[in-house]
Formats: sequence, C-alpha cells, structure tokens
Amino acid sequence: MLKVNEIFYSIQGEGTAQGKPCSFVRLTYCNLRCSYCDTEYAFYEGEEMSLREIIDKVKAYPSLLVEVTGGEPLAQKESLSLLKALCDEGFETLLETSGSLPIKDVDKRVKIIMDVKTPSSGMADKNLIENLNFLKKEDEIKFVIGNFEDYQWSKNFIEERGLSGRTVLFSPVFGKMEAKTLAELLLKDGLDVRLNLQIHKFIWQPNTRGV
Repeated sequence: MLKVNEIFYSIQGEGTAQGKPCSFVRLTYCNLRCSYCDTEYAFYEGEEMSLREIIDKVKAYPSLLVEVTGGEPLAQKESLSLLKALCDEGFETLLETSGSLPIKDVDKRVKIIMDVKTPSSGMADKNLIENLNFLKKEDEIKFVIGNFEDYQWSKNFIEERGLSGRTVLFSPVFGKMEAKTLAELLLKDGLDVRLNLQIHKFIWQPNTRGV
C-alpha cells in the first residue's frame, strides 16, 4: 500500500519529455521543506491505495508516459515496487526526486529526474552527493535557481562534479527568478545546460492542482 496524494493526466511540464501527454502519480510525504515548494499540499494529504489500484487508474489514461512524483516519492519504500510494476506494465516511467534519499535501488528502466538543492532552497545540506554515482546516462539533473547566488553555486557544482555532457536542467523559481534573466546568464556563460520552464504554469493558472 502507498499513500497517494493525487493521480492525474496532463502535459509534462518539465525536462526532456516536456510537452508530452503524461500520467502523474503524486505520492504523499516529503522529508524536505524547500523555501520555494509549490506542492506543500502533498506533505500530508492522501489516501491509501494498492499497487493494483494505482496501476489500473494510470492505465485508464491514453498515454504510456507516467511520472511518479511528490512530495518525495522515495520517502515511501513501497515506491520502489510501484516503479518496477509500472515498468513491467510497459510504461515509460519517470521518477522526480529531490536527491536527498538513496536512488541506488530504483529500477534501472526508470528515468530519474533528480534535483540538486541550491542555497535558496534552504536544503542544500541535504543533497546526497553519492546519488550522482548511480545516475544513468539518460537520467536528468535539475537545479532550481532562485537568484544569482544559486546560479553561481550551480555552475560551480557542475564544474567540480564533472557533470559536463550530462542532461542538466536549470529551472527558474516561478515568480521569483525571471526566465529572461536566467536565459541571458546561460547565453553569457555558454553553459551546456537546458533552460527548464514549468510550461504547465503558463498553460493553466500557476496554483492549479491536477494539471
């Protein structure tokens, strides 16, 4: 059993699958409290569901792309079984995780989108650096940028950890860091990263749930 906050069907708003129809399984609970969190409602709200109930609900949607997110999905150990089951059912499975909990046991068929927490999140000391050793070539690494300090910190992190050539996303904090400002910084420095905008917040109202 897993505590599920919501299951819905929408457009993938971020990452290299951006713009594709996608089913989302948002699990309850999170071990972090980031300053810019936009899903605080997932900290506690939810209902208990079996793996079969979750999979049947996801299968009712027409897309074979599914993302397990949160909250922090890995806060529930049963999430590993869910990820495996989704892969077994033939879904292209994504995992959105904060990077603060171990990913080494995640099914290798799952594409991981892992955050590296920046200073403005207030959670940079929670980054589990050893997770970088378990990322696959196709996985994605996301930095959420709230200000220039975050940008410089992230730039240095990429250089120090040898992340050049990996799929790296720089995502401006919606309503705080202007996308244009971040884009101009990327152009100035010629960083080999992808500007990552949350397009669902431009399609629908930013605080709309279930999209």
